[in-house]
Amino acid sequence: MAILLPLQFYNLPAGVGKSYYENLSGGTNASVTVNNNGPFPVSLVITRVNAPVVTYVVPVNSSLSITASQVLVFALLANQGGAASGTIEVALA
Repeated sequence: MAILLPLQFYNLPAGVGKSYYENLSGGTNASVTVNNNGPFPVSLVITRVNAPVVTYVVPVNSSLSITASQVLVFALLANQGGAASGTIEVALA
């Protein structure tokens, strides 16, 4: 059974990052969808158990959906070019 967490809106100034999901007690299988409605790209940063940190850039006016196992943290980072805004939604397995 999947648990869909509430839709979250983000508005990050240039160079600022924020965590939108954390499970520091061992990780869980999860999916994330990031919609970037702002004028600049935003980076999705995924931290997993015993795995390197992975970063995906979500271009302007686009979205990205990712499924990963043993997720510890989903975070967003506004690039140095400017502020980023949009939505992020997490589903847990």
